[in-house]
Amino acid sequence: CCLTISSLFGFGIAVYRKYSSGSRYPNISLSAPLPGIPKPVFASVDGHEQCETKITTLENGLKVASQNKFGQFCTVGILVNSGSRHETKYPSGIAHFLEKLAFSSTAQYGSKDEILLTLEKHGGICDCQTSRDTTMYAVSAEVKGLDTVVSLLSDAVLQPRLLDEEIEMTRMAVRFELEDLNMRPDPEPLLTEMIHAAAYRGNTVGLPRFCPVDNVEKIDKKLLHTYLRSYYCPERMVLAGVGIEHEQLVACARKYLLDVKPVWGASTPTNVDLSVAQYTGGIVRMDKDMSDVSLGPTPIPELTHIMIGLESCSFLEEDFIPFAVLNMMMGGGGSFSAGGPGKGMFTRLYLNVLNRHHWMYNATSYHHSYEDSGLLCIHASADPRQVREMVEIITREFIQMAGTAGEMELARAKTQLKSMLMMNLESRPVIFEDVGRQVLATGKRKLPHELCDLISNITASDIKRVTTKMLRSKPAVAALGDLTEMPSYEHIQAALSSKDGRLPRMYRLFR
Repeated sequence: CCLTISSLFGFGIAVYRKYSSGSRYPNISLSAPLPGIPKPVFASVDGHEQCETKITTLENGLKVASQNKFGQFCTVGILVNSGSRHETKYPSGIAHFLEKLAFSSTAQYGSKDEILLTLEKHGGICDCQTSRDTTMYAVSAEVKGLDTVVSLLSDAVLQPRLLDEEIEMTRMAVRFELEDLNMRPDPEPLLTEMIHAAAYRGNTVGLPRFCPVDNVEKIDKKLLHTYLRSYYCPERMVLAGVGIEHEQLVACARKYLLDVKPVWGASTPTNVDLSVAQYTGGIVRMDKDMSDVSLGPTPIPELTHIMIGLESCSFLEEDFIPFAVLNMMMGGGGSFSAGGPGKGMFTRLYLNVLNRHHWMYNATSYHHSYEDSGLLCIHASADPRQVREMVEIITREFIQMAGTAGEMELARAKTQLKSMLMMNLESRPVIFEDVGRQVLATGKRKLPHELCDLISNITASDIKRVTTKMLRSKPAVAALGDLTEMPSYEHIQAALSSKDGRLPRMYRLFR
């Protein structure tokens, strides 16, 4: 029969009486270790809290970075300094293709299914993501399978077969994603693409993140190999791992990534595009019928979406932290967002915009930062008839950023930013990405407590200083939907140069 809770409770009392009655062990304390029981060994970091991210550079230039984290699973991956910003000399869309082709057949594995089956034996999953400046191949699996995981990653990154049928399947997947991008109710990915195109017209981070329709047929194995030969070289890579011993990861890196010849032959890093992002400002408009985006019993009303951005700074600059606090202070979200602790209902875009103007459906602040530039923007959406008023509300918010921030709202924004940082870094895949990206960009890693100290030191004068500098740049504007009432770019620029952020008055003889 099984023990009941009451019998366990009774057993506990009996033990307590036995040791406290003084019959066998007089003067025994429950806070002292019981006699005859071995001393427990607790997990500890052996006093290495200050240098928890270890970095080793191999003879071929590849960096190996790791951070130990207790548990039976680890996340390991290869990050490459390669993305859509590096496609200046190539047809745009190569990074998008490589993302879809990742973990397909390799020299060692005959198909994607074989790779997945191998990972399955170690409870593993794999993923590949590309951004404008980084490509990331990652695997999460049991620590015991580290050797297999690093061998598989090396094969997937340096020995892909790129078969004709795989490239054809990728073309289909890319076409489908492009169709989906234009049909989905959430326009944020499309607007982000448009605002980058407007802000950095025709250069670096302004190049298309998604493959343009016209280029889908142009990208083939020969072109991919030419690109890979330039950008997939060891000195542009980081092998990052979380949840494993550093020496173990370095040993695997030496075994599988040190003297491996890629399938495309010797690397030619001299052909790498080293262009610095040139912020241009400008406008990208897309007149589009949004009335049938979301049909059904409760359709989303027809909305016009506007995104206005200004140049901020690179994530390597000291001003990056004040901009992160400013972005958190602006906050925002959707008008139907359920509030709660930490939801940001006290941010400026909620208090000054969504709470005051019931007809606005969305007002959200975003901060995109790269190694040589950055973009702080506000996305807003409303009924097409109220676009002009919506634009003026957003330009007024930009101008008011340059005012002195209140002591309470600044403290709240800093606390919320630190809270978000620490909560995100509870997750192993997020720690992996943070380690990999920082080491790839700077060769070292700032630890969370260092970032929290930098956030705590931000003052209202820092916010005012970076905002005043930002407001000197030309605006970047992305507009999507029915743009009949959309003010001209010149009027938006004039509003952002004025003292109150108001658009120039327009007088019409006939309406």
